[in-house]
Amino acid sequence: VSRASPNLTFVPACLPPNPVEVEELQRFISNSKRLFVMTGAGISTESGIPDYRSEGVGLYARTDRRPVQHTEFVCSASARQRYWARNFVGWPQFSSHQPNKAHLVLRDWEKLGKLHWLVTQNVDALHTKAGSQRMTELHGCTHRVFCLACGDRILRSELQEHFEALNPTWKAEAFGVAPDGDVFLTDEQVHNFQVPACRKCGGILKPDVTFFGDTVSQEKVRFVHQRLAESDSMLVAGSSMQVYSGYRFALAAQEKKLPIAVVNIGPTRLDHFASLKLNSRCGELLPLIV
Repeated sequence: VSRASPNLTFVPACLPPNPVEVEELQRFISNSKRLFVMTGAGISTESGIPDYRSEGVGLYARTDRRPVQHTEFVCSASARQRYWARNFVGWPQFSSHQPNKAHLVLRDWEKLGKLHWLVTQNVDALHTKAGSQRMTELHGCTHRVFCLACGDRILRSELQEHFEALNPTWKAEAFGVAPDGDVFLTDEQVHNFQVPACRKCGGILKPDVTFFGDTVSQEKVRFVHQRLAESDSMLVAGSSMQVYSGYRFALAAQEKKLPIAVVNIGPTRLDHFASLKLNSRCGELLPLIV
């Protein structure tokens, strides 16, 4: 695990933590016995992974690129070829990202029995790399791949070897990186890239992630609601909560009258009903809490 200085390339500018606010968050965490934590892309920006929405530095601010849609991936062979070519080029860098201080703090809170359950909207595996175990990956993880036809699962690192074997002379220089691990390539670069089929049935291989336009399984949603029902407070770290799949749990926490604290640079959908809102870097603020 890297403990080097944070990578601030994709982190929006913000002021250092305010001592009064640090004290307020300390009180909030101290009063929590069964803390429910939800994280978003803003917790991983300090590990060098861009988010989508941050002002000035997010993907939407820097480019006109949009993530692949579920229906497009499932229905279009050319969309899958484009997605996997970009993902193949970006994978060595994306898979090498390491947890930052915020991930490690949440792991430590779990070990201390403070954190009851962690739900991450991220697909980067950084909480897993940090050692978190009481955790749900709400939108899945790019480090796993499965077949849409037979359900067979393989590691993404294993698929990389299949890509290399099928494309021994294919080369493409990448420019720019996206939050989900792919890179920017032209259609011309993608044209000759070969995509392997499922080794068992010949079906379509897809990352084990919820693409935009798809829905999280009801079973997973029910499970997370159960963990929330067992909790006494909620902390949102690094998320604007613009995506309903995560926002619904904040609404449920509000309905249960649980105290909610938010640590995020920029506005969120929770700002009008959160008990506490801190406009700070997760990796700078959370390590100050004991």
